[in-house]
Amino acid sequence: MKGEIKIGCCGFPIGHKKYYQEFNCIEINSTFYQIPSLNTATKWKKEAETENPNFEFIIKSWQVITHKSSSFTYRRMKEKIGNKNNYGFFSPTKEVFLAWERTKDFAVELGCKKILFQCPSSFTPEEQNLKNLYVFFDKIKKDRQKYNFDFIIEVRGEKWDKKIVSKVCKELDLIHCVDPLYSKPYYGKYRYYRLHGLHIGNRLDYNYTFSDEELKKVLEMCDKKLNYVMFNNSTMYEDALRLKAMVS
Repeated sequence: MKGEIKIGCCGFPIGHKKYYQEFNCIEINSTFYQIPSLNTATKWKKEAETENPNFEFIIKSWQVITHKSSSFTYRRMKEKIGNKNNYGFFSPTKEVFLAWERTKDFAVELGCKKILFQCPSSFTPEEQNLKNLYVFFDKIKKDRQKYNFDFIIEVRGEKWDKKIVSKVCKELDLIHCVDPLYSKPYYGKYRYYRLHGLHIGNRLDYNYTFSDEELKKVLEMCDKKLNYVMFNNSTMYEDALRLKAMVS
């Protein structure tokens, strides 16, 4: 373990005010299902600045960018944009780029500099998907430079091996996000870890509490000058506090 370790949760497990006081960062997950209004971003930013001037927001990109419309996650999406057959897999469609515009605008209003792109396991590194990735990140390059964004990507599945992930992340300057208890990060100027719970084959059991031994292992993998550890399990709040106590 070395460098700074930022600990947070994926979503608010407690009231906003108390959360801002106890942690220095959060990963907003609600933006994946439906981009909230810009007024919501303004409100959250002001709340955080009042309670913790050093607080940092990270958001997850809208699922229209990454997931096909057949994904069960769309049950929580309230609005339809364009043709749903054009959703997901970073496809070069007006729907995907509109979803990026909405994601970008919310991030800017929130003062967020880091955006996570979480890919489904069905998004494999086949030729067309890789082409889509390169075209997408090339198209939004100007936005990235203008707003000084960092892009984080979480890919899933054994087909995303070290060679492919390293090449893609290096060429597109992406931070490789993993669950450190199950995978190794292959590229990034800092570490971004998401702890989902218990992995059972291809299934995730979020109803899980991490042991002290597991948390210590996570700390050992925080080997960069800057490291993020974000909890996404049922006891995320309690586990994040335990890890925070270990660090301090």
